[in-house]
Amino acid sequence: MSSEKHVLLVEDNPDDEALTLRALKKAHIANPVIVLRDGAEAVEFVTCRGRYANRDPTDTPQVILLDLNLPFLSGFDVLKAIRAERHTRLLPVVVLTSSKEEEDLVASYSLGANSYVRKPVDFAEFADAVRKLGLFWLVVNEAPPPARGALE
Repeated sequence: MSSEKHVLLVEDNPDDEALTLRALKKAHIANPVIVLRDGAEAVEFVTCRGRYANRDPTDTPQVILLDLNLPFLSGFDVLKAIRAERHTRLLPVVVLTSSKEEEDLVASYSLGANSYVRKPVDFAEFADAVRKLGLFWLVVNEAPPPARGALE
C-alpha cells in the first residue's frame, strides 16, 4: 500500500483540470494527483475493476474531487458506485462542480457526498477554494482506514 496521501481528481474539462492542478501547486500541496477524465474510468479505478483490476484496493485516495458532468457515467453514478462498495463507501468525496442547481446539491448529499463546492469563475477565488479543500482533506481530516478484506 502506498504511504503517500494522493488525490483522485475526476474531471473531463482540461481547463478545469489545469486550474485545479495549478491551484494545488500554488497552495504548496504536493500530494500526487491522479486525474481521470470520465465516470466509467473513475468507477473502474475506485472499485479495482476493468482496466484497474490489478490495482491494490487498499491504496485508496485521501479524497476524491468529483465533477458531476462527466462522459459515460455522471458524477452521480460514480458517487452511487463508490457508496455501494464495502471497501469504498467511506472514501471522502467532494463534489467540485460549476452547477448552481439546488437539485444537484441535494442529490449529491443524498448520495453520500461529504462536501459540495461550486467552482468559482474567478481564478483567485477558485485557487483559494482548492487550497482550503486541500488543507482540510489532506492535512486536517483523518480519513478512515482502508477496509480490510474488502474484496474477499
